[in-house]
Amino acid sequence: MELYQRVFENNKKYVEQRLQEDPEYFKEMSLQQSPDFLYIGCSDSRVQPETFLGVRPGEVFVHRNIANLIPNNDVNSMAVVQYAVENLKVKNIIICGHYGCGGVEAAMTRNKFNTLGVWLRNIKDVRRIHSEELTAIEDETERFKRLVELNVREQCLNVMKFSFVQRAQAETGYPRVHGWVYDLERGTIKDMGITPESLKEDLDPYVYNLDGEPERIV
Repeated sequence: MELYQRVFENNKKYVEQRLQEDPEYFKEMSLQQSPDFLYIGCSDSRVQPETFLGVRPGEVFVHRNIANLIPNNDVNSMAVVQYAVENLKVKNIIICGHYGCGGVEAAMTRNKFNTLGVWLRNIKDVRRIHSEELTAIEDETERFKRLVELNVREQCLNVMKFSFVQRAQAETGYPRVHGWVYDLERGTIKDMGITPESLKEDLDPYVYNLDGEPERIV
């Protein structure tokens, strides 16, 4: 309870500090949000995007879940992406995994996790799809890291396949989809260089514009 109460004291100090810097800060913040980024990351408490990105409130729209997954049957994740694309008009979608991810590590085992296991099955599918590459990595730590990276790749692919993302890209050229991995030990971000071209073997080369005509994108 001591930590719980401390949160309210911290909040009070935070409000006082902000108002000293700018008396209109909260009033202006409450009016609207216009972020350029949608950040999709892991729920891990050690990975706080606002901190390591160095951004202000209102600049990044954030969605987090275990192991930064965007399955095509998860209504929650799809709703977040659709709202960000169609309403907020974000120009960049970032899927950010992190080395040492507990969800990815759990998916590498044969343990049963009941309800959590249903969610982790999405990562097990990633492991199955890339089993040949992963099996060839003898070092277990490096294999773990590579699965983190491959999971990010597959989630980028899932986002690129959403029809509303494709429609927006055909009309405006946005959003751009990026795959990142955050290194907990170093505090650094690795850009994996995800592009439609890098995923062309798995991505439909056509999207449909607002007139219903196909346009080649890769």
